[in-house]
Amino acid sequence: MKLSVSLQKRFSDFDCSFDFTTHANRVGIFGGSGSGKSTLVHMLAGLVQPDSGVIELDGKVLFDSKATISVPTERRRIGVVFQQAHLFPHMSALSNLLYGYRRTPATQRQIKPEALIKVLNLEDLLERNVNTLSGGERQRVALGRAVLSSPRLLLMDEPLSSLDEGLKFQIIPYLLAVFKDFQVPVLLVSHSTNEIRLMTEEVIVVHKGRVSEQIDPETLARQRMGRRRAGYINLFNLQEAKPQDGLLAFDWEGNRLLLSSGLGPEPGMFELSSKDIMLFKKHPEATSARNLIPCRVGGIFDMEGRSGVELHCNKGQLIAQVAQKAIEDLDIVPGREIFAAIKSSAFRRLY
Repeated sequence: MKLSVSLQKRFSDFDCSFDFTTHANRVGIFGGSGSGKSTLVHMLAGLVQPDSGVIELDGKVLFDSKATISVPTERRRIGVVFQQAHLFPHMSALSNLLYGYRRTPATQRQIKPEALIKVLNLEDLLERNVNTLSGGERQRVALGRAVLSSPRLLLMDEPLSSLDEGLKFQIIPYLLAVFKDFQVPVLLVSHSTNEIRLMTEEVIVVHKGRVSEQIDPETLARQRMGRRRAGYINLFNLQEAKPQDGLLAFDWEGNRLLLSSGLGPEPGMFELSSKDIMLFKKHPEATSARNLIPCRVGGIFDMEGRSGVELHCNKGQLIAQVAQKAIEDLDIVPGREIFAAIKSSAFRRLY
C-alpha cells in the first residue's frame, strides 16, 4: 500500500493539518483523546470533507481540493470499523456479513465469505440476531462485514476501546489472522501502545491535530516507558508449556521461562512489566524468583528520569527498568554480562 495524505480542516475550536506518506500495510495512528485521530479517519473515508489538500491511495486520487476531486464514500472502497459495531439490528449475523459483499461488483470480490467466516470463528453465530451477540461477537461480525466488501484499505477507529480488557485481547488474534490471511491494508487508530505493537508495523503519532512523528511501534513503546505506571511492557509469544515443579515451563528464544500454573499451558501472548525484572551483577546465591536468565547489556536509554536497560538473552530481548543510581551501582554498560531475575507470578496472559 502507498497512502499519501496532505489535508487541512478547521473547526470552530480546533484545526487539523495532516501530512504524511506511508508504504506500510499495517499502520497505527496513535494519540491521546482529542488529538484528531478520528477526524483523520473520517476524512480518509469521505465522511468529513477536508477544507483543502490531497488524498492518494495506491496511485488513485480520492480527494484533491485544487482539482475539485472528491470521490464519494461508497466509491472509495475503504472499509470502516468503528468503536461500536453499528450492525443492522433487524438482520441476522449472516445478513450483516454479506451486506457489503452483495453490493460489491463480482469483479472486485477478492475474499470468499466461507473463508473469512472460518478465520473469524463465526460459524455458530450466523443465524442469530445480532442483538443477542456479545460485544466481542458483534465486533467480529462488524470486521467481517467490512472485509467482505474487499476494501483497498480498512480503517479501524479504536475498534476495541468499548470492550473490557479480557474481551479485547480475545479479539486481537482474530484481527491478526484476518490481516495475515487476506492481506488487507489496515490503518488502526488506538491510544493503546500494546494494541499498536501487536497489530501494526509503523506508527503515525498525532498530537493537537498534527503528525508529530512517524516511527516504528518499538520506538513508541520505549518513548512512553516513563509515562506508564507499568513502565515498558515486554511481550512474549509462547508455545505450549510443560509442567515443571508445580509451574509451567515455556521455551522462549533459547531460554526456559517458568510461569504460574494458573496462566494455563496453551500457546499465547504474555506480558511482563519492565519493573518486574531485577538485575544482578553476579549469579545470586539464592532468590525467590524462579527465572534467573543470563543476559548481555545491549544498551541503556533514559526516558523522563527513568532508565531502560536493553538485555539480550540468548536470541530473546528484554527491557528492564531501574533507577538511574542503579546503573552506576551495578556498573551497567553495553556489553556487560548480567543476570535478570523474574518471579513466575510476574507474567500475565493477554490471549
